[in-house]
Amino acid sequence: MVEGMYVPTISDVFRARRVLNGLLPPTPMWSYAALSATVTAAEVFVKHENVQPTGAFKVRGGLTLLAGMGPDERARGIVGYSTGNHAQSLAYAAAWAGATCLIVMPENPNPAKAAAVRALGAEVVEAGATFEGAWEAADKIAAERGARLVSAANEPELIAGVGTAYLEVFEQNPDLDVVVVPVGGGSGAAAACLVAAAVAPGCEIVAVQAAGSPGAHDSWRSGEIVNRPNQTSAEGLATGSGFELTQQIMRSQLADFLLVDDDTIRHAQWLLLRDAHTLAEGAGAAAVAALLAFPQRFAGRRVAVMCTGANASEMELSRVVAHRS
Repeated sequence: MVEGMYVPTISDVFRARRVLNGLLPPTPMWSYAALSATVTAAEVFVKHENVQPTGAFKVRGGLTLLAGMGPDERARGIVGYSTGNHAQSLAYAAAWAGATCLIVMPENPNPAKAAAVRALGAEVVEAGATFEGAWEAADKIAAERGARLVSAANEPELIAGVGTAYLEVFEQNPDLDVVVVPVGGGSGAAAACLVAAAVAPGCEIVAVQAAGSPGAHDSWRSGEIVNRPNQTSAEGLATGSGFELTQQIMRSQLADFLLVDDDTIRHAQWLLLRDAHTLAEGAGAAAVAALLAFPQRFAGRRVAVMCTGANASEMELSRVVAHRS
């Protein structure tokens, strides 16, 4: 048990779906014959969270969290820390709820993500060389302002909100054998575990993280929170440690946790673009990268891959094209 922290249940996920009804339509899940033939001898289904209004799945959690805040708490505003997609989620939800929002991003952030956060009306502060440095700065700013600090993962409402994506996955295809989920902080994989245990207990949940930033992976493998180097170029996977709440949920339900290198992620981005007509940032392509790196792990199975985000910068897209060339 995470001391002093509520662990969400499937009932919370269904409550979150009631909140999100009318705010976010279900996202599609499609199978592409060319992609399946290229990546593995499996039938592959792509869950398109990249088409959310913020370009990433995390908006589900942000709206759920802000919807649950009272008027006084909203009036104090929120402070978050993020490499980008969580930031856009909070900014989008704060604008919807009429709350002020400040986001701390690591220095020299993805310019497309930073611009999108500002366009949603949030204040952006750049601080810290890494995700962890931004976290420290956000904690200080929230205390100074009396604002609500929103964790990147240790938030039950975020996990419950993200869980609605997995309700859709199993409604769209009840016969899946595996769902592959990219991990940064772990809210997506934790939510997948929570939902699968309740509605699809025969389906495996497999997590994937970048080998250059294996903090969540190594925390899960060791059974305790550990710190690791944080060096991947895939921003959404760039966390240097695990988070207590998401790790607890993953330890109870996760079938496997894989690591992939940045070159394989870039190749997966190219394949999604070519074979599935899908723009994916590095984190959004990590699930496909897992199929490329471990084809025998998934051969002959019905596999859903979560395309979690599309917020790739121009520089990132140039690297993808250069990698292909």
